[in-house]
Amino acid sequence: MSRSHSVDAAVFGIDLGKTRFDVMAADASGKPIRRVKLTRYTILPFFEQAPRALIGMETCPGAQWLARKLAAMGHTVRIIPAQFVKPFVKSNKNDARDAEAIAEAVVRPTMRFVEIRQEAQIDLQALHRIRDRISANRIQLICQMRAFCLEYGIAMRPGAGVFKLDMARILADETNDLTPMMRTMLRELWDEFVVVDARLATVSRQVEAIADRVDAARRLMSIPGIGPLGATALLAAIGDGRQFRKARDLAAWLGLVPRQNSTGGRTTLLGISKRGNPYLRRLIIHGARSCIAHLNRERDRMGEWIGRLEQRMHRNKVVVAFANKIARMAWAVLTRPGNLYERVDPAQA
Repeated sequence: MSRSHSVDAAVFGIDLGKTRFDVMAADASGKPIRRVKLTRYTILPFFEQAPRALIGMETCPGAQWLARKLAAMGHTVRIIPAQFVKPFVKSNKNDARDAEAIAEAVVRPTMRFVEIRQEAQIDLQALHRIRDRISANRIQLICQMRAFCLEYGIAMRPGAGVFKLDMARILADETNDLTPMMRTMLRELWDEFVVVDARLATVSRQVEAIADRVDAARRLMSIPGIGPLGATALLAAIGDGRQFRKARDLAAWLGLVPRQNSTGGRTTLLGISKRGNPYLRRLIIHGARSCIAHLNRERDRMGEWIGRLEQRMHRNKVVVAFANKIARMAWAVLTRPGNLYERVDPAQA
């Protein structure tokens, strides 16, 4: 790209790849003025020489890293969800047209963007993803061993805690119907389970240690239904939460609001939309379910509110409604430094 062209560029659209990047530059009116193909080694030097401009890119692996690098150079960087770029792609899809669509979408006044996350958030999110994978592997091992034992008429009690006791007892019992071959395979699976279980405990302790030393996480944990996992997952996903204008926006982003299909002035509300981060939504839903099971209905303000809901709707709806409330309280705590959730006894209110 020549210097004469780059001076007039006000908007850049970047179609990201592993090693190749298609860039489209547009002037202030949105008219394309230049297209260029860059590599991973030339993209940063190119934008160091380019005029400071608005840069758009789609969400994908590597987008957060590049956005932080370009923002440090003084550019205004916006990351757009891929589904919001698709309507701007004209005719056949290719990398050059994708870059053009991104440059067009990024200047739209109603476009929604993804927050640029800090490195600490990326690290924390990676820790959660590792823990989630290990947890899934642990569940797979438990289910497989249970199923093998059932084939020989040996049933075990539900729950991971009692599974450890039952499995050790079954392997030690030489009088049951397990064949030598099956007993050997179960011992190998048990050894694998012990390693995975220890690894899960180690990662969980790492998450809890982070939650203990971060002030925002400690404040989030004052909310019923949010523990170390939920608090750190919230921080990894939304940071300080200021990208949401109000608490309801966070609840909607998490998919904890009804899906709407309305036309002609007739409003139709369906089940929850399940948009946003499914892992974070799952943690908040589980936290809400735990609160509904254990909160005192007479001596806790939230327990009293849950009790009123239970009288008029299904328990699953109560769980989602309380999860929605947890998300809104989390936004209020995050966006107001120093705030804590204060439990109030209805009798003293």
